[in-house]
Amino acid sequence: MKKNNPAGKGIISRRIFLNQAVTGTAMVAMSPGISLLPPWKSGGSGWPTDASSFRFHMIGHAHIDPVWLWPWNEGLSVVMSTFRSALDRMNENPDFIFTASSAQFYRWVEENDSAMLAEIRKRVEEGRWNIVGGWWIEPDVNIPSGEALVRQGLYGQMTFERLFGRRAKVAANPDSFGHAGTLPQILKLQGLDNYIFMRPAPHEKQLPSDIFWWEAPDGSRVLTYRIQISYNDEGPVKERIEKILAYGRNQTVKSFMAYYGAGDHGGGATKENIRSIDSIRNDKTAPVVFYSTPENYFSEIRADNSLKLPVVRDDLQHHAVGCYTAGSAIKKGNREAEHALVRAEKTASVGSFAWGAVYPKAELTAAWERVLFLQFHDSLAGTSLYEHYKTAAEGHGFALSIADQTVSTALQKLEWQIPSEDPSCDYLVVFNPHPREVNGLIEYDLGWDASYRSSSVEDDRHELLPHQWTSGSSEAGGRKKLLAKVAVPPFGYRQLRITENGSGFPGNPVKAGERTLENEYVRLRFADNGTVSLFDIRNDREIFSGGMTGCRAVVIDDPSDTWSHDVRSFPNEIGEFGNAVIKITENGPLRATIRTKTTYNASSLVIDWLICAGSPNIEARVTLDWHEHLKMLKFSFPVDVDSPEITYEIPYGHILKEANGDENPGQRWIDITGTSGGKQYGLTVINEAKYGYSAQGNDLRVSVARSAVYAHHKPRVLDMNAEHLWMDQGIQSFRMLLIPHSGTWKEINVPAITEEFMSPLMAVYQGIHPGTMPLAESFLSSDAPAIAITAMKLSEKGDDLIIRCVETLGAKTHASIGLHFAGKKWTGEFRPCEIKTLRFNKAGGEIREVSLLEE
Repeated sequence: MKKNNPAGKGIISRRIFLNQAVTGTAMVAMSPGISLLPPWKSGGSGWPTDASSFRFHMIGHAHIDPVWLWPWNEGLSVVMSTFRSALDRMNENPDFIFTASSAQFYRWVEENDSAMLAEIRKRVEEGRWNIVGGWWIEPDVNIPSGEALVRQGLYGQMTFERLFGRRAKVAANPDSFGHAGTLPQILKLQGLDNYIFMRPAPHEKQLPSDIFWWEAPDGSRVLTYRIQISYNDEGPVKERIEKILAYGRNQTVKSFMAYYGAGDHGGGATKENIRSIDSIRNDKTAPVVFYSTPENYFSEIRADNSLKLPVVRDDLQHHAVGCYTAGSAIKKGNREAEHALVRAEKTASVGSFAWGAVYPKAELTAAWERVLFLQFHDSLAGTSLYEHYKTAAEGHGFALSIADQTVSTALQKLEWQIPSEDPSCDYLVVFNPHPREVNGLIEYDLGWDASYRSSSVEDDRHELLPHQWTSGSSEAGGRKKLLAKVAVPPFGYRQLRITENGSGFPGNPVKAGERTLENEYVRLRFADNGTVSLFDIRNDREIFSGGMTGCRAVVIDDPSDTWSHDVRSFPNEIGEFGNAVIKITENGPLRATIRTKTTYNASSLVIDWLICAGSPNIEARVTLDWHEHLKMLKFSFPVDVDSPEITYEIPYGHILKEANGDENPGQRWIDITGTSGGKQYGLTVINEAKYGYSAQGNDLRVSVARSAVYAHHKPRVLDMNAEHLWMDQGIQSFRMLLIPHSGTWKEINVPAITEEFMSPLMAVYQGIHPGTMPLAESFLSSDAPAIAITAMKLSEKGDDLIIRCVETLGAKTHASIGLHFAGKKWTGEFRPCEIKTLRFNKAGGEIREVSLLEE
């Protein structure tokens, strides 16, 4: 279940939720098959005879959702009053200890009440206020990118250090709806050696113990604890302790944490909580109970050398699988903002060393902090109130504006130094933000009145480039869209010169027919019902099962609530989009496009299918106008292979999952690889906006939209005669890339293709002016295809260059990274899936490896 004390109770508010009076211990994270009453208890108040051999660290806590059923500014008020209450309880009881996470909360205190911050600082120094989490907020940890999770810890730990002179040692995400298997490495590199979670509960994920070593694919481990009985409790704690004691008899340890305090809408420890704890402390037949902190608990466990704790090498799923898809707009906004900020930082940071660009550190930090706040689990999961998503759109717009301004300013500074002196020509500078050469397509609207064929595009080497003119993005002024294919040096640029006279592009390797789209590699066929089949010309085989049975837009019955509580998969097909209208919109020679428009009830789906000369990849530009209720839309790709293996990208890594129909979280790509005719074959689907996926046998599916009601939580039953606020209504758009491949996804380097798809080559228009820089240049490169440079930025302290590198193919790798702008090179070894952060000091010329905290 999502909430254990919804809307908050006790000090802040006392409410009825879902027509149920919810007590602090009634709603728990336990299997429905597990009795909540201890076996020795049937109404009496005694403890079992061995109770005193168990230890309970009592964790005073207030789970605060800064946004959920209320807007963020109400959440700010809740934080302030909850922290005030905790300080008051400390003044009343000298033994009471409080634990709280989220650097954003402390920033709010700093901005609103400096005296309260001083009180908190004093209690922190006394050891009575324990800072946990280490992150900006308690985010969703399936949907944010790996780099966003890095920034959660970077900005969180820096804030704690600045305000309190110390950092958190325990990471805590008790309410997040699942936890990616790559988290242990990220946490470890942020100085967080311990982790606390609650979801998935025992009936959702069986674990060998609720205290275990959680190991990432690279081998990093963190000591991890699953909360057994909720994190909210405003009443007497005795019953809670009894339940944990009953449940914990089969555990590896005899020491546990018991959380207490009113939560969700804040509140914290109540006077009744504290009185009941003090009463148990004086009961010699009871377990040993004492005020404590998560830090103390983990220290105790680590000090017991006799413990043989199990190791878990897996992600922690599934809880609330509808959250992977609910709220299309915030999910696309999140991915766009993450990529835009990384792209801006890369361009401006290297530019500040190489061509004098300005790096707006304060503005970029503010943009990241806004994005990180919007990754709070009830926000990014799509489970908050309707009004919050206007706030989210504004926040992502803020970040995107800063990122765009940063990139544009940096690249304009670069282009002004590159000579473009012939007034009879148009000039473009094409910038490559990747550490390897990219041979890709650019699109740019130019004022071009010449015939489509009477033009030439050449690079700095005077080589003529394949190009094509097509319709521009505007109707007035005679502007046309130039498509040109150009090879650009690693993290560098190349100038293009466009002139009126030329022979165009020889031949016509790409062509569109009435129902077909074809190049040298693939042939697409479009059926009357909108189904798309793919034929692999090189391998002489149909990609999808059954010939014309191919990619479909499938409608699923989905009566579940916003979270999809107690749902594991979405198998109930009730229809599909059909009645296709098919139209050719581009017809070579460099690119051809067919547009299909299909319908389902009052909803419509427009997809532009694009193929380019020289590439087997198929791009789909999707525009969905969705008007369904309690339904889900999935794209189905039934790949004709046996023994399929399904691989999902996850934050800074990948994971294999069974093809059993389960709904799973993923990042930008999913791959199916199996056997066909004794050989390996597969299909990768990359997208720029979606996070929910599934595979049943060889049917790979991407979850596109869910039309639940905003913040609808079971067991409330919807009155279908009443008006509701429905999610994902109206128009949304996104891109996909389909990559058929022989062999495995590793052999074609899907992670590298994904980076190029998400951050394509950037074209900048040049006026006519002199310059001193060369017409093409590379500033930085990597010689290892498996190593992605996922971030480059200026350091938070000082102005050194930070370079983040990730091994993406799951193999030990040797790599060299050349900083050509400085005449320096770093060489090193990577473990499979390892994250490395390098720090370059320009003054000393030193390149050294540092943690994710840049030290």
